Amino acid sequence: MRAVVVTELSGPGGMTLQDIPEPAAEGLVLIDVKASGVCFPDLLISYGKYQLGPELPFVPGAEVAGVVVSAPAGSGFEPGRRVLAASQVGGYAERVAVPPAQVLPIPSILDFDEAASLIVNYQTMEFALERRARLRADETVVVLGAAGGVGTSTIQLAKAHGARVIAVVRRDGADDFLRELGADEVVRLGGWGARVRELTGGRGAQIVVDPVGGDAFDEAVRVLAPEGRLVVIGFAGGAIPEVKVNRVLFRNISIVGAAWGEFIRTEPNALEEVHAALIRHVERGLRPVVTSRYPLERAADALRDLEAGLVLGKAVLVQD
Repeated sequence: MRAVVVTELSGPGGMTLQDIPEPAAEGLVLIDVKASGVCFPDLLISYGKYQLGPELPFVPGAEVAGVVVSAPAGSGFEPGRRVLAASQVGGYAERVAVPPAQVLPIPSILDFDEAASLIVNYQTMEFALERRARLRADETVVVLGAAGGVGTSTIQLAKAHGARVIAVVRRDGADDFLRELGADEVVRLGGWGARVRELTGGRGAQIVVDPVGGDAFDEAVRVLAPEGRLVVIGFAGGAIPEVKVNRVLFRNISIVGAAWGEFIRTEPNALEEVHAALIRHVERGLRPVVTSRYPLERAADALRDLEAGLVLGKAVLVQD
């Protein structure tokens, strides 16, 4: 089968398209891959900077959608079933073998591109907003890095939960796109804190979602309303920030982490619960945002574009 193989930990440049044997599938669900999501963990793992560090050479790809080829008896999956899977690695290939617990059915209203996009970002943000931040209807959610995959999924899910959304974006030209997704307000990164305070009548936001880190973190703390929650998703900005705990104490705010991958390693039942919640959102009209499609042989280009901030929403690798 064709697969994209990481041969050295130098980022997208360390990948090559190769013909390799199909994966061994004993006890696993073998999937004929139709679409593979392109996500930030895939980029990090290509540099050897992700918490999961497979030995070289390896096939990256944390999220796939496709058709079951074979499955263990009693797994609940039969050949021909349309499924998505949190593969962790192996997804940039024509076939992948995944433990049954990491495979989920695709509703008929989603195509394979959309289904492959409903995994890392949407699962993380449903978990982050509903379980970690305890989002309530009519609260204000500020979304940093709003034009990327995490940001766009946050906008959609926050609106699905009944929130008011303020999208913070660095790049120009994304305003209409973000408003179409549901953002009530779109503000530029420069001076964003003052603008959020203005838009909230000086009170601040109940929730700030931060996948960026770096310098934005301190301002995110400052714009929280009393009893506000800052949700830490990652550090796309590079630097891991620090906080003075007295600010948390005296302002009555919370800083919470939302590491979805780590959580489901200890609470595996949460995967099905979050998937069910996402399907309910889909049935009410939510559609995963797919804006960029690349053939498998251009996987390195897709990751380069993701790294350069050129992807609005979600990119996928597509196969016939």
